[in-house]
Amino acid sequence: MVYRGKEKPSVEIKLTDGQETAFVPSYSSLDQIQGNVSVTAHTDTKIDQVFITFEGVVKTYVEKMASSSPTSGRSEAFQCFLRLVQPMDDASWPDTGILKPDETYKFPFTFAVPEKLLPQNCDHDRDNDTVHQAHLQPPPTLGDPLTAAWGKSLMDDMSPDMAIVSYAIRARIINGKKSTGKVNIIAEDSKKVRVVPQITEHPPLIVQDGKDDDYRLRKEKPIKKGTFKKRLGTIVMESVQPRPLRLPPPRTEKPCPVTTSATINLRFDPAQPDARPPRLGSLVTKLKVATFFASKPMEEIPSRSSDFHYSSTKGIYVETLTLSTLCMASAQWDKHNSPDSPPRRDTALSMPSSSNPNIPKASSAYKHSLPHYTAHILVPIILPGKDDGASSSRKVFVPTFHSCLLSRIYVLDMSLSCHTPDTSITDPSLHLKLPIQISAEGSADASPNISEDEAQAIARREAGNFAWHPRSVAPPSPEYGEQAEFPSLAPPTPDDTEMTTTRAQSPESVEDSMAPGIRPSSGNPTAYSDIPPPNYSVHTFARPSVSSSTG
Repeated sequence: MVYRGKEKPSVEIKLTDGQETAFVPSYSSLDQIQGNVSVTAHTDTKIDQVFITFEGVVKTYVEKMASSSPTSGRSEAFQCFLRLVQPMDDASWPDTGILKPDETYKFPFTFAVPEKLLPQNCDHDRDNDTVHQAHLQPPPTLGDPLTAAWGKSLMDDMSPDMAIVSYAIRARIINGKKSTGKVNIIAEDSKKVRVVPQITEHPPLIVQDGKDDDYRLRKEKPIKKGTFKKRLGTIVMESVQPRPLRLPPPRTEKPCPVTTSATINLRFDPAQPDARPPRLGSLVTKLKVATFFASKPMEEIPSRSSDFHYSSTKGIYVETLTLSTLCMASAQWDKHNSPDSPPRRDTALSMPSSSNPNIPKASSAYKHSLPHYTAHILVPIILPGKDDGASSSRKVFVPTFHSCLLSRIYVLDMSLSCHTPDTSITDPSLHLKLPIQISAEGSADASPNISEDEAQAIARREAGNFAWHPRSVAPPSPEYGEQAEFPSLAPPTPDDTEMTTTRAQSPESVEDSMAPGIRPSSGNPTAYSDIPPPNYSVHTFARPSVSSSTG
């Protein structure tokens, strides 16, 4: 039966977890999403099932241009990485399976935002297990302006139109099946929610000098009075990956500013005994926001933006925000007369490269007979907030993440200008590109929702953990204090009696030998079920070229 017009039942999803009036309901890991699905029929309506789910999907597409002919196309990908199903309570179900007219039926639901996805969600080829573990982290909501909100203001999460991550609660009323074999959905409704999962700090990246254009932890620059003048010395600018920026829980009403700091270490190696270090100018700090997307699962964690250019299945979108501009004219140089010749290395790790973490390693033109100068700059890194009043205050940030089809990373671009002594020449080309992570905190009151049987099993397991029990230093029992008797080393004779050994008594059953708390549980299974292995759907649409001519 096909319902049209007023005969179609009305379905409405309402939350009951304290976010009924929220502009955009927001949740983090382990947060519970609670509510009711209200169904009202206008006529006697037979239903077979009320299907309530909490779903997360990723949609991407990549525009591809053909070089041989003026045609273009698009390759798309879709992945449903999360689907939690709400079991139905018999008490809320009509006895006859028929909805009476003008009577409202309520079906409650409770979902919990998972900390991890099931392993079969990432079943494609991967370079290593690190990629697999990163892809099992639920991605944050991205690309939907209606859910990228802060308070009651719509924000920009700096995502392209080609990449969307969305979460929603869906309710569908099912009555039989169609002739094609698919279920017949007579009414449905959905409610979008914003999810920012808890993401912790990851280990620092390893950056190779000269082999990675996206990151640069060290830069050397010769200082001259002019193009054809003699070199005065070499200035070195070096830093390490700063601590991550940590976002507050998504439901924080008045969040504190999100801050961290970066330390820049400078070194000047003079080429002449009377050469002085340059006077520093301004330091401009920018944040590069890069979104990597693909129409087929990515086998590696994106690290080189050049791999995503001119590709028919991969793309990159970059936005740059200016965070601060600081005057460094008051920075002081310290003179060091002791020789410093640490070994030079080809790889710059995200950690100090000298025995003294505040002194960069010597430049390639360093002369051991001459002194060197050092300076240190502490740079505050503050993400723009909604009350800053600048254009960047309309931006909302999501944590760094990597999924099968999407990735978001951040890079600090720090440019320092310096003035050559006794000249007016300013060289602003000395700059670093530091990787930086943005992590996210979870809700303070979030906790796993476990059954009573599971809680008792955990308590028994913790009670049976003897690792932290004090060790006994009492004297041994009398049976262990007797003198041991060793058999003779002479060859045995036929008259020798048969040697017997005493074994410890075997446990009567396997259950008796198990540690306390490690016993079979008879508790009920979990109420929710996750999705089967995902199916990546990739569609390619050919777009005919349009040519115009004038008569």
